[in-house]
Amino acid sequence: MRESGILLHLSSLPSPHGIGAMGAAAREFVDFLAAAGQRYWQLLPICPTSYGDSPYQSFSTYAGNPYFIDLDLLAGEGLLRPEEYEGIDWESTPDRVNYGALYRKRLPVLRLAAQRLLADPPPPYFAFCKSNEFWLPDYALFMALKDAHGGRAWSEWELPLRHREPAALEQARRDHRSEVDFWQAVQFLFFTQWRALKGYANEKGVRIIGDLPIYVSADSVDVWSSPQLFQLDGDLQPIEVAGCPPDGFSATGQLWGNPLYDWDAMAADGYRWWVRRFEVLCNTYDVLRIDHFRGFAGYYAIPFGSTTAAGGRWRKGPGMELFRAVNQALGPRKIIAEDLGFLTDDVRQLLAESGYPGMKVMEFAFDSRESGNYLPHTYPHSCVVYTGTHDNMPLMGWFADASPADVQSAVEYLNLTEEEGYHWGMMRAAWSSVADLAVVQAQDLLGLGAEGRMNAPSTLGGNWSWRALPGSFDAALAKKLRRKMELYGRLP
Repeated sequence: MRESGILLHLSSLPSPHGIGAMGAAAREFVDFLAAAGQRYWQLLPICPTSYGDSPYQSFSTYAGNPYFIDLDLLAGEGLLRPEEYEGIDWESTPDRVNYGALYRKRLPVLRLAAQRLLADPPPPYFAFCKSNEFWLPDYALFMALKDAHGGRAWSEWELPLRHREPAALEQARRDHRSEVDFWQAVQFLFFTQWRALKGYANEKGVRIIGDLPIYVSADSVDVWSSPQLFQLDGDLQPIEVAGCPPDGFSATGQLWGNPLYDWDAMAADGYRWWVRRFEVLCNTYDVLRIDHFRGFAGYYAIPFGSTTAAGGRWRKGPGMELFRAVNQALGPRKIIAEDLGFLTDDVRQLLAESGYPGMKVMEFAFDSRESGNYLPHTYPHSCVVYTGTHDNMPLMGWFADASPADVQSAVEYLNLTEEEGYHWGMMRAAWSSVADLAVVQAQDLLGLGAEGRMNAPSTLGGNWSWRALPGSFDAALAKKLRRKMELYGRLP
Protein backbone atom coordinates (compact mmCIF):
# COMPACT_ATOMS: atom_id res chain seq x y z
CA MET A 1 0.00 0.00 0.00
CA ARG A 2 1.28 3.47 -0.96
CA GLU A 3 1.04 5.81 2.02
CA SER A 4 2.21 9.23 3.16
CA GLY A 5 2.78 11.25 6.30
CA ILE A 6 4.13 14.46 7.80
CA LEU A 7 7.02 14.97 10.21
CA LEU A 8 6.18 17.52 12.91
CA HIS A 9 7.24 17.29 16.54
CA LEU A 10 4.79 18.02 19.34
CA SER A 11 6.92 20.97 20.45
CA SER A 12 6.37 22.61 17.06
CA LEU A 13 2.61 22.85 17.32
CA PRO A 14 1.07 26.30 17.85
CA SER A 15 0.31 27.12 21.48
CA PRO A 16 -0.28 30.16 23.70
CA HIS A 17 1.68 28.46 26.48
CA GLY A 18 5.22 28.49 25.12
CA ILE A 19 5.44 25.08 23.46
CA GLY A 20 3.25 22.66 21.54
CA ALA A 21 1.25 20.28 23.71
CA MET A 22 -1.24 17.41 23.55
CA GLY A 23 -4.40 19.50 23.57
CA ALA A 24 -6.61 21.24 21.02
CA ALA A 25 -3.83 22.18 18.59
CA ALA A 26 -2.67 18.56 18.43
CA ARG A 27 -6.18 17.38 17.62
CA GLU A 28 -6.54 20.11 15.02
CA PHE A 29 -3.35 18.87 13.39
CA VAL A 30 -4.73 15.32 13.38
CA ASP A 31 -7.86 16.67 11.67
CA PHE A 32 -5.63 18.39 9.10
CA LEU A 33 -3.75 15.16 8.44
CA ALA A 34 -6.98 13.24 7.91
CA ALA A 35 -8.40 15.91 5.62
CA ALA A 36 -5.12 16.02 3.66
CA GLY A 37 -5.13 12.27 3.04
CA GLN A 38 -2.19 11.55 5.34
CA ARG A 39 -2.00 8.25 7.18
CA TYR A 40 1.02 8.99 9.40
CA TRP A 41 2.16 11.65 11.86
CA GLN A 42 5.86 11.28 12.63
CA LEU A 43 7.28 12.66 15.88
CA LEU A 44 10.69 13.02 17.45
CA PRO A 45 11.24 11.32 20.84
CA ILE A 46 8.59 12.47 23.34
CA CYS A 47 10.86 11.91 26.35
CA PRO A 48 12.00 14.75 28.67
CA THR A 49 14.65 17.05 27.27
CA SER A 50 17.74 17.91 29.28
CA TYR A 51 20.84 19.98 28.55
CA GLY A 52 20.76 21.45 25.05
CA ASP A 53 17.00 20.82 24.77
CA SER A 54 17.51 17.82 22.51
CA PRO A 55 14.95 14.99 22.63
CA TYR A 56 17.90 12.70 21.86
CA GLN A 57 19.55 13.60 25.19
CA SER A 58 16.93 12.67 27.77
CA PHE A 59 16.83 11.92 31.47
CA SER A 60 14.82 8.76 30.71
CA THR A 61 14.11 6.45 27.80
CA TYR A 62 10.57 5.75 29.11
CA ALA A 63 9.30 8.99 30.65
CA GLY A 64 7.19 11.57 28.82
CA ASN A 65 8.13 15.23 28.48
CA PRO A 66 6.23 17.30 31.11
CA TYR A 67 6.26 20.32 28.79
CA PHE A 68 3.85 18.51 26.45
CA ILE A 69 1.15 18.21 29.12
CA ASP A 70 -1.65 20.50 27.97
CA LEU A 71 -2.65 23.01 30.64
CA ASP A 72 -6.12 23.64 29.22
CA LEU A 73 -6.91 19.92 29.45
CA LEU A 74 -5.81 19.92 33.08
CA ALA A 75 -8.12 22.89 33.73
CA GLY A 76 -10.96 20.98 32.08
CA GLU A 77 -10.42 18.16 34.57
CA GLY A 78 -10.46 20.56 37.51
CA LEU A 79 -6.75 20.11 38.24
CA LEU A 80 -5.90 23.72 37.37
CA ARG A 81 -7.67 27.05 37.39
CA PRO A 82 -7.21 29.20 34.26
CA GLU A 83 -5.90 32.13 36.28
CA GLU A 84 -3.05 29.93 37.53
CA TYR A 85 -1.42 29.77 34.09
CA GLU A 86 -3.11 31.99 31.50
CA GLY A 87 -1.26 35.12 32.57
CA ILE A 88 2.22 33.58 32.58
CA ASP A 89 4.77 35.17 30.25
CA TRP A 90 6.48 32.23 28.56
CA GLU A 91 9.05 34.67 27.12
CA SER A 92 8.70 33.23 23.64
CA THR A 93 7.57 34.35 20.20
CA PRO A 94 4.84 32.40 18.39
CA ASP A 95 7.42 30.72 16.15
CA ARG A 96 9.98 29.78 18.85
CA VAL A 97 10.20 27.80 22.09
CA ASN A 98 12.04 29.36 25.03
CA TYR A 99 13.19 26.31 26.98
CA GLY A 100 14.77 28.37 29.74
CA ALA A 101 11.44 29.99 30.56
CA LEU A 102 9.69 26.62 30.45
CA TYR A 103 12.23 25.17 32.88
CA ARG A 104 11.55 27.98 35.35
CA LYS A 105 7.81 28.36 34.95
CA ARG A 106 6.17 25.12 33.78
CA LEU A 107 6.87 22.84 36.74
CA PRO A 108 5.35 25.19 39.36
CA VAL A 109 2.09 25.05 37.41
CA LEU A 110 2.26 21.27 37.16
CA ARG A 111 2.87 21.08 40.90
CA LEU A 112 -0.53 22.66 41.49
CA ALA A 113 -2.18 20.04 39.28
CA ALA A 114 -0.23 17.21 40.91
CA GLN A 115 -1.19 18.36 44.40
CA ARG A 116 -4.87 18.23 43.48
CA LEU A 117 -4.47 14.85 41.83
CA LEU A 118 -2.61 13.36 44.79
CA ALA A 119 -5.10 14.74 47.32
CA ASP A 120 -7.51 12.05 46.13
CA PRO A 121 -5.81 9.85 43.52
CA PRO A 122 -8.21 8.06 41.15
CA PRO A 123 -7.92 4.28 40.66
CA PRO A 124 -6.22 4.70 37.25
CA TYR A 125 -3.33 6.47 38.99
CA PHE A 126 -2.55 3.43 41.14
CA ALA A 127 -2.95 1.15 38.12
CA PHE A 128 -0.50 3.32 36.16
CA CYS A 129 2.09 3.21 38.93
CA LYS A 130 1.74 -0.56 39.21
CA SER A 131 2.06 -1.27 35.48
CA ASN A 132 5.13 0.99 35.19
CA GLU A 133 6.94 -0.03 38.36
CA PHE A 134 9.88 -1.37 36.34
CA TRP A 135 10.95 2.23 35.56
CA LEU A 136 8.74 4.81 37.28
CA PRO A 137 10.03 4.66 40.90
CA ASP A 138 13.66 4.94 39.80
CA TYR A 139 12.84 7.80 37.44
CA ALA A 140 10.87 9.72 40.07
CA LEU A 141 13.65 9.28 42.64
CA PHE A 142 16.27 10.28 40.07
CA MET A 143 14.43 13.52 39.28
CA ALA A 144 13.86 14.26 42.97
CA LEU A 145 17.55 13.77 43.67
CA LYS A 146 18.54 15.96 40.73
CA ASP A 147 16.41 18.75 42.20
CA ALA A 148 17.96 18.18 45.63
CA HIS A 149 21.44 18.45 44.09
CA GLY A 150 20.72 21.66 42.20
CA GLY A 151 20.37 19.88 38.87
CA ARG A 152 23.84 18.36 38.98
CA ALA A 153 24.52 15.13 37.08
CA TRP A 154 24.22 11.92 39.08
CA SER A 155 27.94 11.32 38.56
CA GLU A 156 28.53 14.30 40.90
CA TRP A 157 26.31 13.06 43.74
CA GLU A 158 27.74 11.64 46.94
CA LEU A 159 29.19 8.14 46.58
CA PRO A 160 26.42 6.15 48.33
CA LEU A 161 23.78 7.57 45.97
CA ARG A 162 26.06 7.44 42.96
CA HIS A 163 26.65 3.74 43.57
CA ARG A 164 23.02 3.12 44.55
CA GLU A 165 23.73 1.65 47.95
CA PRO A 166 20.40 0.20 49.18
CA ALA A 167 20.41 2.04 52.51
CA ALA A 168 21.12 5.35 50.80
CA LEU A 169 18.30 4.80 48.30
CA GLU A 170 15.81 3.93 51.03
CA GLN A 171 16.77 7.02 53.00
CA ALA A 172 16.46 9.16 49.89
CA ARG A 173 12.97 7.82 49.19
CA ARG A 174 11.92 8.78 52.72
CA ASP A 175 13.57 12.18 52.62
CA HIS A 176 12.13 13.10 49.21
CA ARG A 177 8.80 11.31 49.32
CA SER A 178 6.72 14.31 48.26
CA GLU A 179 9.01 15.02 45.31
CA VAL A 180 8.95 11.37 44.24
CA ASP A 181 5.15 11.47 44.36
CA PHE A 182 5.16 14.65 42.28
CA TRP A 183 7.27 13.18 39.49
CA GLN A 184 5.14 10.04 39.40
CA ALA A 185 2.00 12.16 39.17
CA VAL A 186 3.48 14.16 36.29
CA GLN A 187 4.06 10.97 34.34
CA PHE A 188 0.50 9.85 35.01
CA LEU A 189 -0.78 13.17 33.66
CA PHE A 190 1.46 12.90 30.61
CA PHE A 191 0.49 9.39 29.61
CA THR A 192 -3.19 9.99 30.30
CA GLN A 193 -3.11 12.79 27.75
CA TRP A 194 -0.88 10.80 25.39
CA ARG A 195 -3.23 7.83 25.28
CA ALA A 196 -6.16 10.15 24.60
CA LEU A 197 -4.32 11.91 21.76
CA LYS A 198 -3.11 8.68 20.17
CA GLY A 199 -6.62 7.25 20.46
CA TYR A 200 -8.05 10.33 18.73
CA ALA A 201 -5.49 10.05 15.92
CA ASN A 202 -6.16 6.34 15.41
CA GLU A 203 -9.92 6.96 15.27
CA LYS A 204 -9.26 9.47 12.48
CA GLY A 205 -7.21 6.90 10.57
CA VAL A 206 -3.87 8.51 11.49
CA ARG A 207 -1.06 6.38 12.90
CA ILE A 208 1.85 7.77 14.88
CA ILE A 209 5.47 7.07 14.04
CA GLY A 210 7.70 7.44 17.08
CA ASP A 211 11.44 7.39 17.57
CA LEU A 212 13.83 5.10 19.42
CA PRO A 213 17.16 6.91 19.92
CA ILE A 214 19.94 4.33 19.82
CA TYR A 215 21.78 5.92 22.76
CA VAL A 216 20.74 7.29 26.13
CA SER A 217 22.16 10.32 27.91
CA ALA A 218 25.05 9.89 30.34
CA ASP A 219 23.03 11.86 32.89
CA SER A 220 19.98 9.63 32.78
CA VAL A 221 18.18 7.27 35.09
CA ASP A 222 18.93 4.54 32.54
CA VAL A 223 22.68 4.72 33.15
CA TRP A 224 22.36 5.47 36.87
CA SER A 225 20.09 2.48 37.48
CA SER A 226 21.92 -0.02 35.20
CA PRO A 227 25.60 1.01 35.03
CA GLN A 228 26.64 -2.60 34.44
CA LEU A 229 25.13 -2.41 30.95
CA PHE A 230 27.40 0.44 29.81
CA GLN A 231 31.11 0.83 29.13
CA LEU A 232 32.02 2.60 32.37
CA ASP A 233 35.17 2.47 34.47
CA GLY A 234 35.42 1.83 38.21
CA ASP A 235 34.47 5.45 38.94
CA LEU A 236 31.37 5.09 36.72
CA GLN A 237 32.86 7.37 34.07
CA PRO A 238 32.53 6.45 30.38
CA ILE A 239 35.53 4.79 28.80
CA GLU A 240 34.52 5.75 25.28
CA VAL A 241 31.53 7.72 24.00
CA ALA A 242 29.31 7.82 20.93
CA GLY A 243 29.50 9.97 17.83
CA CYS A 244 30.08 9.97 14.08
CA PRO A 245 33.39 10.20 12.20
CA PRO A 246 34.43 13.15 10.02
CA ASP A 247 32.72 13.29 6.63
CA GLY A 248 31.81 15.72 3.88
CA PHE A 249 29.41 17.51 6.19
CA SER A 250 31.73 17.91 9.20
CA ALA A 251 35.54 17.94 9.15
CA THR A 252 35.73 16.93 12.83
CA GLY A 253 32.75 14.57 12.93
CA GLN A 254 29.97 14.62 15.52
CA LEU A 255 30.79 14.16 19.20
CA TRP A 256 27.51 13.11 20.83
CA GLY A 257 29.06 12.10 24.15
CA ASN A 258 26.61 9.33 25.05
CA PRO A 259 28.02 6.34 26.95
CA LEU A 260 28.38 3.19 24.87
CA TYR A 261 26.69 -0.11 25.65
CA ASP A 262 28.50 -3.14 27.01
CA TRP A 263 27.11 -5.46 24.36
CA ASP A 264 28.65 -8.57 25.95
CA ALA A 265 26.83 -7.84 29.21
CA MET A 266 23.60 -7.24 27.35
CA ALA A 267 23.94 -10.45 25.35
CA ALA A 268 24.49 -12.44 28.56
CA ASP A 269 20.86 -12.02 29.62
CA GLY A 270 19.35 -12.23 26.14
CA TYR A 271 19.24 -8.45 25.59
CA ARG A 272 16.48 -8.12 28.17
CA TRP A 273 17.02 -4.36 28.52
CA TRP A 274 16.51 -3.89 24.78
CA VAL A 275 13.56 -6.26 24.54
CA ARG A 276 11.68 -4.29 27.19
CA ARG A 277 12.60 -0.99 25.56
CA PHE A 278 11.29 -2.17 22.20
CA GLU A 279 8.15 -3.54 23.81
CA VAL A 280 7.31 -0.31 25.61
CA LEU A 281 7.99 1.99 22.67
CA CYS A 282 6.21 -0.25 20.14
CA ASN A 283 3.17 -0.06 22.40
CA THR A 284 3.57 3.71 22.82
CA TYR A 285 3.53 4.33 19.05
CA ASP A 286 1.99 2.62 16.03
CA VAL A 287 5.30 2.47 14.15
CA LEU A 288 8.80 2.76 15.59
CA ARG A 289 11.75 4.38 13.82
CA ILE A 290 15.13 3.11 15.00
CA ASP A 291 17.57 6.01 15.10
CA HIS A 292 21.16 5.42 13.89
CA PHE A 293 20.47 1.82 12.80
CA ARG A 294 24.01 1.46 11.49
CA GLY A 295 25.24 1.58 15.10
CA PHE A 296 23.86 -1.91 15.67
CA ALA A 297 26.13 -3.29 12.93
CA GLY A 298 29.19 -1.30 13.93
CA TYR A 299 29.49 1.76 16.15
CA TYR A 300 31.95 4.62 16.34
CA ALA A 301 33.74 4.86 19.70
CA ILE A 302 35.52 8.07 20.76
CA PRO A 303 37.86 8.19 23.79
CA PHE A 304 36.14 9.90 26.73
CA GLY A 305 37.38 13.45 27.15
CA SER A 306 38.02 14.06 23.45
CA THR A 307 37.09 17.48 22.15
CA THR A 308 36.18 16.26 18.65
CA ALA A 309 35.13 12.98 17.05
CA ALA A 310 38.21 12.75 14.86
CA GLY A 311 40.10 10.27 17.07
CA GLY A 312 37.46 7.55 17.25
CA ARG A 313 37.43 4.04 15.86
CA TRP A 314 34.84 1.54 14.68
CA ARG A 315 33.78 -1.39 16.86
CA LYS A 316 31.50 -4.32 16.11
CA GLY A 317 27.88 -4.06 17.26
CA PRO A 318 25.45 -6.84 18.23
CA GLY A 319 24.07 -7.21 14.72
CA MET A 320 21.15 -9.49 13.97
CA GLU A 321 21.52 -11.32 17.28
CA LEU A 322 19.82 -8.40 19.03
CA PHE A 323 16.91 -8.18 16.60
CA ARG A 324 16.38 -11.95 16.69
CA ALA A 325 16.00 -11.66 20.46
CA VAL A 326 13.50 -8.83 20.04
CA ASN A 327 11.53 -10.66 17.35
CA GLN A 328 11.46 -13.88 19.36
CA ALA A 329 10.12 -12.09 22.43
CA LEU A 330 7.71 -9.66 20.79
CA GLY A 331 6.83 -11.06 17.39
CA PRO A 332 6.66 -8.88 14.27
CA ARG A 333 6.34 -5.15 14.88
CA LYS A 334 6.12 -2.19 12.52
CA ILE A 335 9.64 -0.74 12.44
CA ILE A 336 11.59 1.69 10.22
CA ALA A 337 15.39 1.60 10.19
CA GLU A 338 17.24 4.90 9.91
CA ASP A 339 20.06 3.48 7.80
CA LEU A 340 21.73 6.81 7.05
CA GLY A 341 25.33 7.86 7.59
CA PHE A 342 28.47 5.91 6.76
CA LEU A 343 27.04 2.74 5.20
CA THR A 344 29.14 -0.39 4.87
CA ASP A 345 28.38 -3.93 3.75
CA ASP A 346 27.62 -5.09 7.29
CA VAL A 347 24.97 -2.38 7.61
CA ARG A 348 23.37 -3.33 4.31
CA GLN A 349 23.39 -6.98 5.31
CA LEU A 350 21.81 -6.21 8.68
CA LEU A 351 19.06 -4.17 7.01
CA ALA A 352 18.33 -7.00 4.57
CA GLU A 353 18.26 -9.65 7.31
CA SER A 354 16.03 -7.56 9.56
CA GLY A 355 13.48 -6.99 6.84
CA TYR A 356 12.92 -3.42 8.05
CA PRO A 357 12.37 -0.70 5.44
CA GLY A 358 15.26 1.74 5.27
CA MET A 359 15.25 5.49 4.65
CA LYS A 360 15.92 7.62 1.61
CA VAL A 361 16.45 11.39 1.81
CA MET A 362 15.71 13.55 -1.23
CA GLU A 363 18.18 16.28 -0.27
CA PHE A 364 20.99 13.72 -0.15
CA ALA A 365 20.24 12.65 -3.71
CA PHE A 366 21.58 15.95 -5.06
CA ASP A 367 24.22 16.81 -2.46
CA SER A 368 27.67 16.30 -3.94
CA ARG A 369 29.10 15.77 -0.43
CA GLU A 370 26.93 12.67 0.01
CA SER A 371 28.60 9.40 -1.01
CA GLY A 372 25.42 7.30 -1.01
CA ASN A 373 22.90 6.95 -3.82
CA TYR A 374 19.51 8.45 -2.99
CA LEU A 375 18.21 9.19 -6.49
CA PRO A 376 14.52 8.28 -6.71
CA HIS A 377 14.87 5.99 -9.73
CA THR A 378 16.99 3.64 -7.59
CA TYR A 379 14.49 3.22 -4.72
CA PRO A 380 13.06 -0.17 -3.78
CA HIS A 381 9.38 -0.38 -2.85
CA SER A 382 10.24 -1.29 0.74
CA CYS A 383 11.63 2.02 1.93
CA VAL A 384 10.54 5.34 3.40
CA VAL A 385 11.43 8.45 1.43
CA TYR A 386 11.84 11.79 3.21
CA THR A 387 12.32 15.23 1.74
CA GLY A 388 14.59 15.77 4.76
CA THR A 389 14.84 14.73 8.38
CA HIS A 390 14.89 16.87 11.54
CA ASP A 391 18.66 17.22 11.03
CA ASN A 392 18.30 18.65 7.52
CA MET A 393 17.65 22.13 6.25
CA PRO A 394 14.05 22.64 5.07
CA LEU A 395 13.89 22.37 1.29
CA MET A 396 13.79 26.07 0.48
CA GLY A 397 16.72 26.58 2.83
CA TRP A 398 18.57 23.77 1.07
CA PHE A 399 18.03 25.35 -2.34
CA ALA A 400 19.31 28.68 -0.99
CA ASP A 401 22.34 27.12 0.72
CA ALA A 402 23.42 24.35 -1.70
CA SER A 403 26.05 24.84 -4.35
CA PRO A 404 24.77 26.07 -7.74
CA ALA A 405 25.85 22.78 -9.33
CA ASP A 406 23.83 20.75 -6.80
CA VAL A 407 20.77 22.94 -7.29
CA GLN A 408 21.07 22.62 -11.07
CA SER A 409 21.30 18.85 -10.72
CA ALA A 410 18.05 18.78 -8.75
CA VAL A 411 16.32 21.17 -11.16
CA GLU A 412 17.23 19.04 -14.19
CA TYR A 413 16.52 15.66 -12.63
CA LEU A 414 13.18 16.64 -11.04
CA ASN A 415 12.08 19.10 -13.75
CA LEU A 416 11.61 21.82 -11.15
CA THR A 417 10.02 25.15 -11.97
CA GLU A 418 9.60 28.36 -10.00
CA GLU A 419 5.93 28.37 -10.98
CA GLU A 420 5.32 25.09 -9.16
CA GLY A 421 7.74 25.99 -6.39
CA TYR A 422 10.99 24.09 -5.95
CA HIS A 423 9.81 22.68 -2.62
CA TRP A 424 6.59 21.36 -4.12
CA GLY A 425 8.56 19.85 -6.99
CA MET A 426 10.82 17.91 -4.64
CA MET A 427 7.85 16.76 -2.56
CA ARG A 428 6.18 15.66 -5.81
CA ALA A 429 9.21 13.51 -6.55
CA ALA A 430 8.92 11.85 -3.15
CA TRP A 431 5.19 11.17 -3.53
CA SER A 432 5.56 9.91 -7.11
CA SER A 433 8.41 7.54 -6.23
CA VAL A 434 7.87 3.80 -5.74
CA ALA A 435 8.62 4.07 -2.01
CA ASP A 436 5.84 2.50 0.04
CA LEU A 437 5.83 5.47 2.42
CA ALA A 438 6.65 9.12 1.72
CA VAL A 439 7.12 11.55 4.63
CA VAL A 440 7.64 15.29 4.24
CA GLN A 441 8.61 17.83 6.86
CA ALA A 442 5.85 20.23 7.86
CA GLN A 443 8.31 23.06 7.20
CA ASP A 444 8.49 21.96 3.57
CA LEU A 445 4.72 22.05 3.18
CA LEU A 446 4.85 25.61 4.49
CA GLY A 447 7.68 26.60 2.14
CA LEU A 448 10.01 27.66 4.95
CA GLY A 449 13.73 28.18 4.66
CA ALA A 450 16.53 28.24 7.22
CA GLU A 451 14.25 29.89 9.78
CA GLY A 452 12.33 26.62 9.99
CA ARG A 453 15.29 24.32 10.61
CA MET A 454 14.75 22.04 13.61
CA ASN A 455 18.35 20.97 14.27
CA ALA A 456 21.79 21.68 12.86
CA PRO A 457 24.01 18.78 14.05
CA SER A 458 27.19 19.65 15.93
CA THR A 459 25.91 23.12 16.86
CA LEU A 460 24.69 24.50 20.17
CA GLY A 461 21.90 27.01 20.71
CA GLY A 462 18.76 27.68 18.71
CA ASN A 463 18.02 24.04 17.92
CA TRP A 464 14.74 22.21 18.59
CA SER A 465 12.85 25.48 19.01
CA TRP A 466 10.92 26.03 15.75
CA ARG A 467 7.13 26.28 15.99
CA ALA A 468 4.43 26.58 13.34
CA LEU A 469 2.34 29.72 13.49
CA PRO A 470 -1.37 29.46 14.32
CA GLY A 471 -3.44 28.86 11.19
CA SER A 472 -0.54 27.39 9.19
CA PHE A 473 -2.29 24.09 8.49
CA ASP A 474 -5.50 25.37 6.96
CA ALA A 475 -8.21 23.89 4.76
CA ALA A 476 -6.67 25.20 1.53
CA LEU A 477 -3.37 23.45 2.26
CA ALA A 478 -5.21 20.25 3.20
CA LYS A 479 -7.15 20.34 -0.06
CA LYS A 480 -4.01 20.89 -2.13
CA LEU A 481 -2.17 18.11 -0.34
CA ARG A 482 -5.07 15.68 -0.67
CA ARG A 483 -5.14 16.28 -4.42
CA LYS A 484 -1.46 15.34 -4.61
CA MET A 485 -2.25 12.11 -2.78
CA GLU A 486 -4.98 11.33 -5.31
CA LEU A 487 -2.60 11.96 -8.20
CA TYR A 488 0.12 9.68 -6.82
CA GLY A 489 -2.03 6.92 -5.36
CA ARG A 490 -1.31 7.62 -1.71
CA LEU A 491 -4.79 8.19 -0.32
CA PRO A 492 -5.71 5.98 2.67
